[in-house]
Amino acid sequence: MTTLALPARSRWTQFLAVAGPGIVVMFADTDAGSIVTAAQSGAQWGYRLLLIQLVLVPVLFLVQELSVRLGVVTSKGHGDLIKQHFGTGWAWLSVGTLLIACVGALLSELGGLAGVGLMYGIPTWLTMSVVVLALSAMAYTGSYRSVERIAIGLGAFELIFVWVAWHAHPDSEAMAAMAFKLPLSDNNYLFLIAANIGAVIMPWMVFYQQSAVVEKRIGVDDLPAARWDTALGAVITQVIMAAVLIVTAATLGKAGSQAPLDTVQQIANAITPYLGERAGRLLFGMGMVGASLVAAIVVTLTAARALGEVMGYHHSLEYKPREAPWFYAVYTIALIVAAATVASGANLVTLGVGVQVMNALLLPVVLGFLFLLARRLPEPYRLKGAYSWLVGIVIAATVLLGVYAGIAGLVAA
Repeated sequence: MTTLALPARSRWTQFLAVAGPGIVVMFADTDAGSIVTAAQSGAQWGYRLLLIQLVLVPVLFLVQELSVRLGVVTSKGHGDLIKQHFGTGWAWLSVGTLLIACVGALLSELGGLAGVGLMYGIPTWLTMSVVVLALSAMAYTGSYRSVERIAIGLGAFELIFVWVAWHAHPDSEAMAAMAFKLPLSDNNYLFLIAANIGAVIMPWMVFYQQSAVVEKRIGVDDLPAARWDTALGAVITQVIMAAVLIVTAATLGKAGSQAPLDTVQQIANAITPYLGERAGRLLFGMGMVGASLVAAIVVTLTAARALGEVMGYHHSLEYKPREAPWFYAVYTIALIVAAATVASGANLVTLGVGVQVMNALLLPVVLGFLFLLARRLPEPYRLKGAYSWLVGIVIAATVLLGVYAGIAGLVAA
């Protein structure tokens, strides 16, 4: 059974030393695609998808706590462990699934940044050029700890959405009434359920956090603090998701037209009735830029690390570019290819929601390996007993709901 209890000795000191991987990955979880998905949910269904944001908090913690446990106890990344326990073929299957999710997520992040740039008349090619150069320079010249600090600083801008939701003064009675009215027979509603599940439980999050705790050299004595880091992040990310949904539900969803959003500009316009056009665009832009950049950092690093785990090349920011050329090459090439794709033109909102549905459909592979690996840990860290049953049931229910809702929505589309 897992516990969040911290040792009595120097709790805050220990927490501050350990905290980072969980908060970073959770800020990245509320990425551009997730914000778009939450905005679509509020615009089309009002508050009818608000309850799922709360339900997913413990689910998110249960999943990510397993990745923390695996990294802390074994000091190995997720791909490494799958290769060790199940063989190279299964490791390539898992990493292949991860790469698909990473490519989709990176397109979504850069698309979000392009959308913000377009709001201010900045051409997409220029936005993409600046982003690729800035993120490459950060990785090439930084260490894990410096990148972690940058990511937390950028992710903090997402809290703007919580402030905006507070100033939207949502109708609490309407919120309470609609939150429990779930039109589960509507395939379009099911499609957005799948998108929300995929927006919260993402394949690259498992790989990133496990590798991050290893790279930060977090030991078994720090496991309680690492769990608190993860729990805090899980609450923060879902509060941000709920805030975005509330803002668009209080404006676009109030009419009940179920009209979809087609551009990032339309999402920004949802908050202008409360803050004014200039302030609304500025605050939305800051939140979206923070969400997109922190997620782009996490997703690109995850892809480069995971490939290194199965191919055997150095895959850490602690190595200089000349010491880990393949790691930095994969990181840079991924950014350039994704930026070129976004610059070629695409419906950024449709892309964002579609990526989250894809994540939901990939959950069986990711969560299946996560559960099996946790069952193979040495005592006393092994997933077992009643807690193992609880985690297994939660994972199975999440996978089944995500896959069913995703397939139903795709069929309807």
